Amino acid sequence: MTVELSSSIPFVNRDTVIPVSALNHAIGNILGRTFSLTWISGEVSNFTRAASGHWYFSIKDDYAQIRCVMFRGRAQYVQLIPREGDQIEVRAIIAIYEPRGELQLNVESVRHTGQGQLYEAFLKLKTQLESEGLFTDEGKRALPSHPRTIGIVTSPQAASLHDVLITLKRRAPHVPIIIYPTQVQGAEASSCIAEIISIANRRSEVDVLILCRGGGSIEDLWAFNDESLARAISSSALPIVSGVGHETDFTIADFAADIRAPTPTAAAELVSAQRTTLLHELVNRHAALVREFGRMMERRAQYLDSLVYRLVSPAERIARQLQHLRQVSLRLCLAGARPARDARARLTMILLRWQFGRPDIDRASERIQWLKQSLSVALRRQNDRRSAQVYELAARTELLSPRRTLERGYAALIDLHSGSAVRTPNALKPGQRVTVYLAQGSLDLSVTHMQLRLNDEF
Repeated sequence: MTVELSSSIPFVNRDTVIPVSALNHAIGNILGRTFSLTWISGEVSNFTRAASGHWYFSIKDDYAQIRCVMFRGRAQYVQLIPREGDQIEVRAIIAIYEPRGELQLNVESVRHTGQGQLYEAFLKLKTQLESEGLFTDEGKRALPSHPRTIGIVTSPQAASLHDVLITLKRRAPHVPIIIYPTQVQGAEASSCIAEIISIANRRSEVDVLILCRGGGSIEDLWAFNDESLARAISSSALPIVSGVGHETDFTIADFAADIRAPTPTAAAELVSAQRTTLLHELVNRHAALVREFGRMMERRAQYLDSLVYRLVSPAERIARQLQHLRQVSLRLCLAGARPARDARARLTMILLRWQFGRPDIDRASERIQWLKQSLSVALRRQNDRRSAQVYELAARTELLSPRRTLERGYAALIDLHSGSAVRTPNALKPGQRVTVYLAQGSLDLSVTHMQLRLNDEF
């Protein structure tokens, strides 16, 4: 395909000098007309989400890579947030970033196709070492609060080393620094770092180690995802602070280290106490020491005054003892008279209580006579009431007596066999013997003849 560049640039004469901005703009127009929306697959690398909401990352394969940008207007509707090592497919327009003349993809949408091989290996190793307990907090070593010497394990050409040295010089210029040079990228980097850590432990010339490297892609940081390096960090007798990559970068070395710092500069801040803070603390402790020394001198002076007060002349001491003897004698006299006085007071109180509590025999005799008379009257009245009740009940009983009924002309028939009263004519039979009770006496009769009459009036 042949493209006429001059057709997109507002210059007809080929001898005219073209500004770079015009050239980049023309290239962008050509790419926009030539390539439409296209699906492109690759592995995510260097993913960054800016404060503006735009996404910046790269996608790559085994042979090439290309930068991508996804603006906030598109990114806010994406459910999937790409991570380092993810295998994705992007639907994008091929464009050029004119200010820098860089080719990039303006991403419209993203879809997930799987994780990259490196990231899968990272997760597999992390799971294995974590199951072995290599990352547990129990095995972590505490950082010294005031290290006497700080060691740095990194490459002398690393840009992050300059940041670490500047930070340590600003915060703790009095602390010596030892740099342990090693490779931090490449196939042999992990074994070199592990060997350097072993050497630092054997020398024992530092109190803490900083393992640092600047940011980069997962390939650039892959030396810090080595199993042997993780075991060397975990078995180190010296505390190790990992400051590898940026805040979003995580490596196996971060998990194996005693403390993970988000950046190399932050690692330097973790291992060093700020000089101004130490000076301020020194001033405060000096002031506290001066105050405590002043208080101690005041206590000693007060104790000396008390000793001076106790140090008196023999004549004054004898006078004080005589005065004390007189006071003791007076207290003894008062103590001897007090029991007799208290006893007399108690005896007077007992006499008064006895006088008030002594019984009056005359009044008691009079009351007994009065109670006796009252009891006699009450008994007599009660007997009269009881006699009247008896007479009344006897009269009632006499009125209800069966004898009174018999005296009015009635008779009672008792069956001699059963002993029960005969109440109906049907209860009698010829030849049956009965007893007839009258008002005066009784008769034994035998029934010979019966004539039954019902409902006859007397």
